Amino acid sequence: MNRALPAVRLRVPTDEDALVWHRLFADPDVMEFHGGSPAEVSVYEELTARQRRHDAERGFCLWSLVDDADRVIGFTGAQPWPRDWGPRGDIEIGWRLGREFWGRGYVTAAARQTLERVRAAGVAEVVAMVDSRNTRSIAVTERLGMRLAEVFATPGTRRRGHCYRLAL
Repeated sequence: MNRALPAVRLRVPTDEDALVWHRLFADPDVMEFHGGSPAEVSVYEELTARQRRHDAERGFCLWSLVDDADRVIGFTGAQPWPRDWGPRGDIEIGWRLGREFWGRGYVTAAARQTLERVRAAGVAEVVAMVDSRNTRSIAVTERLGMRLAEVFATPGTRRRGHCYRLAL
């Protein structure tokens, strides 16, 4: 069954969005595949500042995801892979959504906009690194047409990271 995707808007994150992201992502369910515990506000302050720089320099970033009621409900976008393991040098698309907004198609709608924007910025291929147990995010990669290309052992854990790729 194909259902219509919800209307979403992507915008460059503001200083205030750091506080919203902190609140939305304080849920252990949201953080299950992102280290397990909530981050301090300062982490989101640095992250939103870095995303503003990425957008100004590259034309893309992790944008604040805004619903049709003009609420920030998470983020979706792209940035250079930030770690020294995995798909170094690649542009990663990613998403994180407040728990109350799961299961409504927001991430798929926003990720499709992300693909359009990074293609327009001249990016030829994107990756998505997904914890091998994260069935919801794996389903999003499949809806986007991404294919599993590599599997990485996540340093310091027993987890496996699936690297999905998509040529733009």
